[in-house]
Amino acid sequence: MAAPERFSAAHPGDPQPGDLIEIFRPAYQHWALYLGDGYIINVAPVDEGPPATLGSAKSVFSRKALVRMQLLKDVVGNDTYQINNKYDSTYAPLPVEEIIRRAEYLINEEVSYDLLGNNCEHFVTLLRYGEGVSEQAKRAIGAIGLVTAAAGAFSLLGLLRSRSRERQY
Repeated sequence: MAAPERFSAAHPGDPQPGDLIEIFRPAYQHWALYLGDGYIINVAPVDEGPPATLGSAKSVFSRKALVRMQLLKDVVGNDTYQINNKYDSTYAPLPVEEIIRRAEYLINEEVSYDLLGNNCEHFVTLLRYGEGVSEQAKRAIGAIGLVTAAAGAFSLLGLLRSRSRERQY
């Protein structure tokens, strides 16, 4: 299967209302939902400033986000994006009219935000499917678990080594 085509502000794709838009930031992917006429809806940490700065540490630690309707080209900035309705094979998309109605209802609302449990991907998949899912968050949680397990193993090894050294004396 070929990789999905990537687009940019200078070379836009042809998203349809209700499509999920995956924007490739330097360290992560930001998600938005296409509304039509060049506009998307997305969440951005409160008091963050322009969406192009979403890679800052504040977006990782923020607990609140603002739902914004913005031009896709402004949110993408110098990054690239793809139309990515990757969960369509697992979850049935809601009717487009309902997706748009739900999205428009939330514009300018402040919502809770949590990088692992309630992030931008959760937000847009909740609008499209009625269920918030995030593969990106699952990967991050898995990586945190792996790091925690590794740290525990190294601590245990250190403890065992220090005990074996104690016995030698």
